[in-house]
Amino acid sequence: MNRRVRRKVARKSKGNVVQSSSPEVQEEVLHLEPQGVVDWNCLPDDTVIQLLSCLSYRDRASLSSTCKTWRSLGSSPCLWTSLDLRSHRFDADMASSLAPRCVHLQKLRFRGEESANAIIHLRAKNLRELSGDYCRKISDATLSVIVARHESLESLQLGPDFCERISSDAIKAIAHCCPNLSKLRLSGIRDVNGDAINVLAKHCPKLTDIGFIDCLNVDEVALGNVLSVRFLSVAGTSSMKWGVVSHLWHKLPNLIGLDVSRTDIGPSAVFRLLSLTQNLRVLIALNCPILEEDTSFSASKYKNKLLVSLRTDIFKGLASLFFDNTKRGKNVFLDWRTSKNNDKDLNEIIPWLEWMLSHTLLRSAESPQQGLDNFWVEQGGALLLSLMQSSQEDVQERAATGLATFVVIDDENASIDCGRAEAVMRDGGIRLLLGLAKSWREGLQSEAAKAIANLSVNANVAKAVAEEGGIEILAGLARSMNKLVAEEAAGGLWNLSVGEEHKGAIAEAGGIQALVDLIFKWSSSGDGVLERAAGALANLAADDKCSTEVALAGGVHALVMLARKCKFEGVQEQAARALANLAAHGDSNSNNAAVGQEAGALEALVQLTRSPHEGVRQEAAGALWNLSFDDRNREAIAASGGVQALVALAQACANASPGLQERAAGALWGLSVSETNSVAIGREGGVAPLIALARSEAEIQATFHFQDVHETAAGALWNLAFNASNALRIVEEGGVSALVDLCSSSVSKMARFMAALALAYMFDGRMDEYALVGTPSESTSKSVSLDGARRMALKHIEAFVLMFSDPQAFAAAAASSAPAALAQVTEGARIQEAGHLRCSGAEIGRFITMLRNQSSILKACAAFALLQFTIPGGRHAMHHASLMQNLGAPRVLRGAAASAIAPLEAKIFARIVLRNLEYHQIEHTV
Repeated sequence: MNRRVRRKVARKSKGNVVQSSSPEVQEEVLHLEPQGVVDWNCLPDDTVIQLLSCLSYRDRASLSSTCKTWRSLGSSPCLWTSLDLRSHRFDADMASSLAPRCVHLQKLRFRGEESANAIIHLRAKNLRELSGDYCRKISDATLSVIVARHESLESLQLGPDFCERISSDAIKAIAHCCPNLSKLRLSGIRDVNGDAINVLAKHCPKLTDIGFIDCLNVDEVALGNVLSVRFLSVAGTSSMKWGVVSHLWHKLPNLIGLDVSRTDIGPSAVFRLLSLTQNLRVLIALNCPILEEDTSFSASKYKNKLLVSLRTDIFKGLASLFFDNTKRGKNVFLDWRTSKNNDKDLNEIIPWLEWMLSHTLLRSAESPQQGLDNFWVEQGGALLLSLMQSSQEDVQERAATGLATFVVIDDENASIDCGRAEAVMRDGGIRLLLGLAKSWREGLQSEAAKAIANLSVNANVAKAVAEEGGIEILAGLARSMNKLVAEEAAGGLWNLSVGEEHKGAIAEAGGIQALVDLIFKWSSSGDGVLERAAGALANLAADDKCSTEVALAGGVHALVMLARKCKFEGVQEQAARALANLAAHGDSNSNNAAVGQEAGALEALVQLTRSPHEGVRQEAAGALWNLSFDDRNREAIAASGGVQALVALAQACANASPGLQERAAGALWGLSVSETNSVAIGREGGVAPLIALARSEAEIQATFHFQDVHETAAGALWNLAFNASNALRIVEEGGVSALVDLCSSSVSKMARFMAALALAYMFDGRMDEYALVGTPSESTSKSVSLDGARRMALKHIEAFVLMFSDPQAFAAAAASSAPAALAQVTEGARIQEAGHLRCSGAEIGRFITMLRNQSSILKACAAFALLQFTIPGGRHAMHHASLMQNLGAPRVLRGAAASAIAPLEAKIFARIVLRNLEYHQIEHTV
């Protein structure tokens, strides 16, 4: 990390101007402050340069373009000694445009093959340090050209991912072209042969730091010839001959730090290296299974030498190496940096040790292994937190990435290890991560935001993040012009928005508008940022207040755009889920209509029900279900091919998840509210799959997970059964037995209730007239089969109604008209969820007609249904009461209540319905 000169400043008691300790600059600034207002065009040059140095490269370039003076200052050499291009697309054209500013460039970080090919166009002949990642496609030829054009290189690092196309030939080119090289760290080379290493030893006399990490083969003998080496890492490198190593490397006269982590080194080799290597002070052997299996091995007897392994107390060991007092805590690296110690070797060891530890810990976190749980909780997490406070930016980034990675158990299902997450929180990790997230360096911002996002899956950590101001920080990062930063910040808001207690805070921090803007900003580039933004909006839209804000912020248009145009399954799924939640929450009538009226919304959702991805189909069907509660949307969905698409979906989801089955049946239930749609569903073959869903999991009483499927299938069949032709189809498809099973055995009262109502519709006489159409023999056959089905249906309808009949309560109600007696019956009969059902006038009229039916069972069922629909407090009770008044229901109810032949249940339920109507009439007049 480059140091920047900073003037000592003090804030004036009035105004907002920062005073410089320099009298000349102070005089200038005071001159610019007539009334507490700064003229930014006339700021001192050194103040502008200091301001520019605190900005990201993109913001620096943007601010430099404001005027000729600032453009000139923006090209100052001190601002262009270091350049990090990893977050930007860097090609030959950009390199050529930057070249005039990079004459004095000394440190460059890049990412990927395209950036590597463009480096030579910078013409940065004074480049000293070059670091690259995502180097899998970089070839020998590219690397050879780079080093040939930059002969002053002192440090070259490529990794941590594998450099699969780089061979020993490129290493020879490095040696020939870069005589001043002091640090060379390469990852994932297939073969580092002896010739290449010997050329390095011959042509790079200053080479003190070598890392051949995660390589397949490294010549151990040749490495013993590099006498200048002080720090050496072969971490993760396979096929090492440890017998050769232990007999040769201890002769390296300057070796003070050796990293053999993640290898198969054994105790004997470690023993020889520690005991025989004269100047060796640190041996890192983390995650070395063979060494760790020997529980008797101890490195404590080697004075002034530190062995870092899973079995050692790492912090105690570091403290003993750095300080005389070995009782230091977990901040030994920070303590060292703030201490006054003139040990030259340790000043070199600490940066190397931090770098190697951060690399190995990240690699170990990326490849989870059995037996590391205790290490991560007791030492690993704290080590990563300590490394986050390093003065090296790449170490800080890797430590944050390590924290983001080591807590994850199952990335696919967003599952994390709660013990590890809370260990990070206990050690002050949240505050440290939020501090990094506020850095002006975008690399640190994105990695810190990623760690915060992953950790926030844990509810306790999410609470801590919110309490430490993390929501405001993430909302700010979501506005970043850097896509990687915005993506990770959106991921953090997505995870935090799961908690109901955080939704309002995200809205207050401007997070909703930031997420909507993200979708428009990155609509054509990449699925990661879009999926996270849509996922966060989906969670927020499940809150009534936030749902309204999402709609007001332009969220409907943004989400519909994704549903229509984006081809990534994850984005489609979250966009559909968000639209479903918008349609169901907030001002649901307004939001529902807004989604339905957005151009192309319904067509897109209908199309998504045909997706090959189950999650997309499920959320699209859920959105259509919610949207179908609006009359206009219901008809528009049907006009967009929704009936055919949803019937096809129901037919195809017999073996799908309960969630998809529920939403497929639910969407058909919603559409079937319209009798026209109901007839269309029956005509398209929708009856059979709904019956199959009603049968899902034969042991109905034992399958709680399918409760919602049974409810939606029963609801859809109830609506379909209103139509006589559909009712006959249900009988012909074997639906009576399915509905009877639901009515008698489902764990859901609602499923039983709607199954009973469907059966009541089917056998109230209307279907009989429809079934008689045909030849005499057909009519006779149908009549016989219907008669048996009717008897079975009525038997189970009666049993269902009697389940809500308490003999004592009914006897008391029959003997007295006291409100308390009727209230007791009501309480015992009430099905809480039935209050959410909304019936049309035709449906209410059918139940009223059923009160006159010759069947005492149907009379009781009709009275029971009307009771559910009119209980005070029900969502649509007032609506139902108004319909009943208009249809003359009171007269019919009084007749049923006074009937000498009606069953007791019908009479008592009818009296309660009459009282409900009176209550609603009074409420309406008041």
